[in-house]
Parts: sequence; structure tokens; C-alpha cells
Amino acid sequence: MAVTVSPCEDHRVPENAPGAGGLMERRQPVTRAPGPGPALRRGAASALCAGVVGALLTGCGASSARVNGVLDAGRAFQRAVAGGAFAAACDLLAPGTREQLEEDARVPCDKALAGRQLPTARPGDSAEVYGRQAAISAGGQKLFLSQFKGGWKVVAAGCTPSGGDKPYRCAVKGG
Repeated sequence: MAVTVSPCEDHRVPENAPGAGGLMERRQPVTRAPGPGPALRRGAASALCAGVVGALLTGCGASSARVNGVLDAGRAFQRAVAGGAFAAACDLLAPGTREQLEEDARVPCDKALAGRQLPTARPGDSAEVYGRQAAISAGGQKLFLSQFKGGWKVVAAGCTPSGGDKPYRCAVKGG
């Protein structure tokens, strides 16, 4: 019977293994080099385990540069909308979102954005970033962004929850 061991587990052997005195007995090596005692080794193994877990958890988060990029793009979009610079706001939309907006409204993007109810509040200081997708809150609504070669672009704006497990309803969204 094979036993898999990691630095985070007790090193135990099955009861029926040769020389084993039960599951609570630790297997001791035949020869030992001088070094730290068992308590210190357990502490080092715990520290190693905690370090690995910490590295894995922080490795899953977005870097501050990515979060700042999302927030900068969201703030630029909101400033353009609040200032009535709808052509500039259109430049910050994802290509598919811009195309869908123009198709739905049957007018150029800047005129279509002017007719939408979009929040003009400044986005908060935090973003939810998941790979190449992100969301930020602004004025009680969500702004969804995606990362493109040219940077972060707005894929949906003026989004409010529909309730329950239903998707958001958005004033501007891509197809």
C-alpha cells in the first residue's frame, strides 16, 4: 500500500506496515544527520505549507496595474459621459458594443449614447478583475469591461441587477 505524503501532512504509515506500531506512530528514518528536532521540522513544514497557500491565494488576484487599468478606463468613460463628450465615450466602447449600440439605435454611436440613461457618478476605488474581464460599480450600477490589445474597453454600461440569478439589465451592451 502506498502512502502519499506532503509537507502539510503527518508522516504516518498504515497499521499493517512492517514495523508499524499503529497509525499514531511516526516513521523514523534509520539514520539521521544532525539537525533540528522534530518540533522544529514540523514548524518548518507548517511555515512552508502556509507560504505555499499564501502564494496560491495571492497569485489568483489581479495585479494592481491591471486593477488600475480597469479603473482608469471606467473613470475615463464615466467622465466622457458626464461631460457630454459622447464621441470620446464611444472610443472607449468595445467594438462589438459600439456596433450593437449603433445598430439598435440606427444612429451614430455618439447620438445613441446621448439618449441612454447612463450613470455619471465616478466609479469606486475597487474593481473585480477575472482574467480579461472586469466589473466596477458606479452610481449604483455596474460597468463591465474586457481587455483588448489597445487596453480595457467597456462592453456593457448602466447595468442593474435583474434580481435572483438573472443577468444584469444594461443600458448599453454588446451583441
